[in-house]
Amino acid sequence: MTTANPSPPISKPRRASNAVPMLVVAAAVLLLYWPIMLLANRGVAQRALDSGAELGCKTALACATQLRNPVIPAPAQFLEGFKSLTIPPFAPTSAPYNFLVTGGETLLGLALASLLGLILATLLVRSRSFERATLPWLVASQTVPIVAIAPMLAVLLGQYGVQGFLPKAIIAAYIAFFPVAVGMAQGLRSPDQLQLDLMRTYRASPFQVFSMLRAPASLPYLFTSLKVAATAALVGSIVAEISTISFSGLGKMLAENSRASDTVALWVIMVYGAVLGISLVALIGALEKVVTRWRPAAR
Repeated sequence: MTTANPSPPISKPRRASNAVPMLVVAAAVLLLYWPIMLLANRGVAQRALDSGAELGCKTALACATQLRNPVIPAPAQFLEGFKSLTIPPFAPTSAPYNFLVTGGETLLGLALASLLGLILATLLVRSRSFERATLPWLVASQTVPIVAIAPMLAVLLGQYGVQGFLPKAIIAAYIAFFPVAVGMAQGLRSPDQLQLDLMRTYRASPFQVFSMLRAPASLPYLFTSLKVAATAALVGSIVAEISTISFSGLGKMLAENSRASDTVALWVIMVYGAVLGISLVALIGALEKVVTRWRPAAR
């Protein structure tokens, strides 16, 4: 009696690397950079030529890559500005040093925002009365422009001796706690009624329901909220550096170069800020993969 050969296992198609779409977008941006740069700078160059300025070139198109303060810097100008702001990397006026300062403020602000958000989310879920009393005020707190409230918070904290690094982190936490609180509250409420009834059937205590059901179910919501909060904390740190007396940070560099009308430096600093934001979100994404390894992989 012959037995049928077992069919070979069906191999699942490999998932495309997440880096591929990013590289495609980056390539498209690089291809469009040159024509957009010429188009943006052509008008400025033409007005300079019409005013009789000596730019060392005859046509507006040729001068578009040689402007002292271009709207969008040419690649050579950007590379030169990047080099001048990067080397030496740990000088107080260099972008990498100030990148680390702003990154530290943002991480501390995100940590404070996460702690406050988790406490508020737990209280919002545990008490409907607390939710009705405080949620409108939490929403209202996010409608105040951070540019207006940052100097007031800095002055208030300064009266109690809180100066330097910490006030920026507190201001960052102020605008970052809300996504964590709302997202975590939604996550803690995500278990359905059947799951809650099953826990009650096993006579689980409220703490056991929270630690064994609600908290694990809320982790995907938490990390999604943290990614939003990280970008908010970064914006808060930079705005705090601009709006208060600061001696370091990307915000301080933005303010100084804006007053000097150095557009090339502004572009370099904005790129550093973008890299910092991407790095923070990537760090949270890596932490999410470690913490939620029990979750099935998304298709």
